[in-house]
Amino acid sequence: MAETEQPTGSSHEDDKPPNPVSFSFTVPKKEISMVPDMGKWKRSQAYADYMGFILTLNEGVKRKKFTCEYQVSETVEKLLAMLATLDRWIDETPPIDQPSRFGNKAYRTWYAKLDQEAEALVTAILPSERHDAAPEIAVYLKEAVGNSTRIDYGTGHEAAFAAFLCCLCKVGALRMEDQLAIIFKVFDKYLRVMHKLQKTYRMEPAGSQGVWGLDDFQFLPFIWGSSQLIDHPTLEPRHFVEEKVVNEYHQDYMFLECIKFINEMKTGPFAEHSNQLWNISAVPSWSKVNQGLIRMYKAECLEKFPVIQHFKFGSLLSIQPVKP
Repeated sequence: MAETEQPTGSSHEDDKPPNPVSFSFTVPKKEISMVPDMGKWKRSQAYADYMGFILTLNEGVKRKKFTCEYQVSETVEKLLAMLATLDRWIDETPPIDQPSRFGNKAYRTWYAKLDQEAEALVTAILPSERHDAAPEIAVYLKEAVGNSTRIDYGTGHEAAFAAFLCCLCKVGALRMEDQLAIIFKVFDKYLRVMHKLQKTYRMEPAGSQGVWGLDDFQFLPFIWGSSQLIDHPTLEPRHFVEEKVVNEYHQDYMFLECIKFINEMKTGPFAEHSNQLWNISAVPSWSKVNQGLIRMYKAECLEKFPVIQHFKFGSLLSIQPVKP
């Protein structure tokens, strides 16, 4: 998948992993420290690569069900094994008794384990000639599971996981033909692990009551999930607020899987607990929903300083401006 995250036409577009000399890996760090720095982010190679990656996957899953046929590569299998490890660690780290209902401190124990093991987990996924990329790529994995100080999770953490996958593409570990498996297998498993983290440790939504997410925590699965539903013969946006429809189709479509999770977690009228999604159910077509969500994602997540101030830049996702 080397070409998908290189929309500006760089030297890594053949199907082989890029030549090792073309990278000088660095540990990513924050570069956006003030609101005026946001212009630097929007002009950066990282922004172009990240959005190119999101949109390529959006195109790849268009009109496709979870159950369609696609290949599952060795790297995808390794990613699923890694996520299964994170899942197992949750079982091994039960929540503790504490006065506060939210933000269970056992999460910090779970996170410390990931912090310690992340580099080894990433090394196991990378081809042997790319092990030197592990310190850089592991940073995005550690950023992708929430904040251990605040015990919260939001769209910035979700973006770090997409950045993690984008980096794996850039070093040739994931390929063009992995597109469907990246969303239907890897991202879907990631979502399930995040849902389990959120439930087990009662994590808070990052930001102000999750205003940057469609639900309190996620955004990307709604983009990719709406793309899956484009031109569906019977399901229209108005149907996703009906619990019967959600229960019948959630195993085929990521969007409905996310709605099902919201229905399980929240009580009361849908229009009250998930107002933005309720408004979206009035949009006439999935194509318009998809376009609107992409615009909204840029405006409400990628162009919001409180989210992007935490994003880290290295050699793979660079703060350098896009080359003309």
